[in-house]
Amino acid sequence: MTTTPFAGRFPARRTPAPLSTALTAFVATVLVLWSPATPAQDGPQLALPRVELTAGMHRIDAQVAQSPQERQIGLMHRKEMPPHEGMLFIFEQPATQCFWMKNTLLPLTAAFVADDGTIVNLADMKPQALDSHCSTQPVRYVLEMNQGWFAKRSIKAGAKLQGAPFNRR
Repeated sequence: MTTTPFAGRFPARRTPAPLSTALTAFVATVLVLWSPATPAQDGPQLALPRVELTAGMHRIDAQVAQSPQERQIGLMHRKEMPPHEGMLFIFEQPATQCFWMKNTLLPLTAAFVADDGTIVNLADMKPQALDSHCSTQPVRYVLEMNQGWFAKRSIKAGAKLQGAPFNRR
């Protein structure tokens, strides 16, 4: 018979199952929250996938914010954005979408866009403002561009955007 040097000398201590489960859940939560895979919200998100869109003859290079976390951060903390770039927010299903400008440093115009690419309405938004800007009808897409981009090109509600996201539906 093989024994360990301390076998039988010290009684085994067992953590009660509910406490052990709670402790495991707590440690797992802490590790997830501290994980480097969780992006910090103190800087802009610049590595999102991109899609090319067009509005008539005008080309748009749009970053795609599709996950809830990507949509929540959006264009926050961005100090500049080239004139032909923007961010396309894609939601799972059409709904009344509302946006605000917390931690957003650039003046933006939001185009609320129907499934077929038709611009439903436009909203100019001021940096750092907490007031809501909402779609006038349920939409799945919102395209944010530098403020004035649509107006300078005479693009208004009713205009149609083209690109892969609008061809899928």
